[in-house]
Amino acid sequence: MLIGLALAAACTDEPTAEGETGTETSGDGDGDGDGDHGDGDGDGDGDGDGDPGDGDGDGDGDGGLACSGHVELCDRPYDEVVFAATHNAHSASDEGFSQFNANHKRNIPTQLQDGVRAMLIDTYYDADDPTKIVLCHGPCSLGSTPHLDVLTSMVEFLQANSGELLTLIYEDHVDAADLALDYEATGAIDLVYTHETGQPWPTLGELVAADTRLIVTAEQGAAPPAWHHNIWEIGWDTPYGPLDPDELSCELNRGSSDNDLFLVNHWVNNDLGLPSPADADVVNEYEFLLARAQECQAMWDHPPNFLAVDFYERGDLFAVVETLNGF
Repeated sequence: MLIGLALAAACTDEPTAEGETGTETSGDGDGDGDGDHGDGDGDGDGDGDGDPGDGDGDGDGDGGLACSGHVELCDRPYDEVVFAATHNAHSASDEGFSQFNANHKRNIPTQLQDGVRAMLIDTYYDADDPTKIVLCHGPCSLGSTPHLDVLTSMVEFLQANSGELLTLIYEDHVDAADLALDYEATGAIDLVYTHETGQPWPTLGELVAADTRLIVTAEQGAAPPAWHHNIWEIGWDTPYGPLDPDELSCELNRGSSDNDLFLVNHWVNNDLGLPSPADADVVNEYEFLLARAQECQAMWDHPPNFLAVDFYERGDLFAVVETLNGF
């Protein structure tokens, strides 16, 4: 998540319209435009309405129980499901972050509506008020947003969508005890899941039934509190931030492949180490992204639980996640 601090005009391309991606594809990889993997509206459901479900909060389209949009996923353990993830989810030009280093156009509330279900976010203390936590990417002068506000939007989304889950992976530069204060203030504390080391992961249906649908992890910190899991004690990831698509690798970076959760870092920076929308158009394309995910899955005999990209609104992230989950 570290980026070069040089400033250059790196973000001139934008999606052509709301709900359209910079790389126009059919979403199914076959070029027929039938929308069976995706329709370009950002939700991957093929109906063109931009809504991952039917508006009843369970996402199944018929009013019955569904988990993460599918009845079939209710019986699947959490560590066997693939989730669409955004790298530096908070770093969005729509949120006021500089286009020099924004990783996305759309902000977190929109990402949630579009179907993002795992987010990599960076926490810092506010330089003007050290009692407050903010989300930044690189220098906070290039953009920041209050963690409390972002967490509130997440809680509101989960409360309105009872079949949905959300995983957070913090690049944490704050104490867990201070982070916990925001969880208590927003009510997020009532939604968190606590995993016992060495125990099997619950199914999505069990998490939904228990209403523990917010899974919290951090790169540096660990428990306490018990729900504040160190990601490298329960997961592992691939290398991140190459300067060329050909350099994307499935090799082990951090953590241990004996763990349960697999984070695939899938983004390319430009020569200045800044986010590259042009490269996102290439690496987020259906065939390219699916091939990389399948390569990593084959290497480790484990699904890529969190498929993390930059500029998620470009390309076919949601269609690939649907395919990897068997739909």
